[in-house]
Amino acid sequence: MAKWNSDCSLEFGVFVLNGYEYLLGFLLISSLVPILSLTASRLLRPGRRGPERRTTYESGMEPIGGAWIQFNVRYYMFALVFVIFDVETVFLYPWAVAFNRLGLLAFVEALIFITILVVGLAYAWRKGALEWS
Repeated sequence: MAKWNSDCSLEFGVFVLNGYEYLLGFLLISSLVPILSLTASRLLRPGRRGPERRTTYESGMEPIGGAWIQFNVRYYMFALVFVIFDVETVFLYPWAVAFNRLGLLAFVEALIFITILVVGLAYAWRKGALEWS
């Protein structure tokens, strides 16, 4: 029968599980699941690859033209600005949820964080990174 000890360890007869055994078990299981699934898919997949399997699939149509097309740098600039402000919301959401319990120091830190992001946005805007033409 398992019982909890006063030091928050779980005892199974002679074997005592501290927190590290749970971590080791978690790491072992989380390592074995992808290895076993990849091995199973490798063993169960069809063996032969014909010429149709090697062609590029493009919505059921034969591909036209080359695959190496240069994209405009502005796509990357917009994506970068989006990622920056998306990460900002990820950082600000927990702060907003716990706003009442954090106090004045956390409010000042959040204002500094938002100010840095606004300065970066103003810089990008001034440099013309957000203009499409």
